[in-house]
Amino acid sequence: MVTRKRRSLVRGGFTLMELLVVVAILVVLAGAGGVIYMRFQEDEDKKTALAQTKLIADAVKMYQAANGEYPASLQALAEGTKPYLEASALRDPWGNEYVYQNPGQAHQTGAPDIYSLGPNASDPNGKIGDWMTKPP
Repeated sequence: MVTRKRRSLVRGGFTLMELLVVVAILVVLAGAGGVIYMRFQEDEDKKTALAQTKLIADAVKMYQAANGEYPASLQALAEGTKPYLEASALRDPWGNEYVYQNPGQAHQTGAPDIYSLGPNASDPNGKIGDWMTKPP
């Protein structure tokens, strides 16, 4: 009995198994946190793209009101002495240029369509356009 008590008093520190369990728990938590962060970042990028398409659509409407016609391309909005937008505003959060279709097909009014191809440009359902109320 005395030796068992003495052995438990002398022991100071953690066993290898205890350390491995703690490390494994930390790895699982970090992995789950990383996945949640990446999903959150993707959702925020989609919301940003939707807001930017609406901003570009407003600039197109201002151009049309001032010039009597829609611009030939989005680059026309960033040109001139008083540009409607900065050239950097014509790229989506994934680094691709926004798509400009005139005449548009999504609007009932005949206004041009402005959209991003989204994070996966090959996915036809991933478009994020100014006619949407929320991103896909």
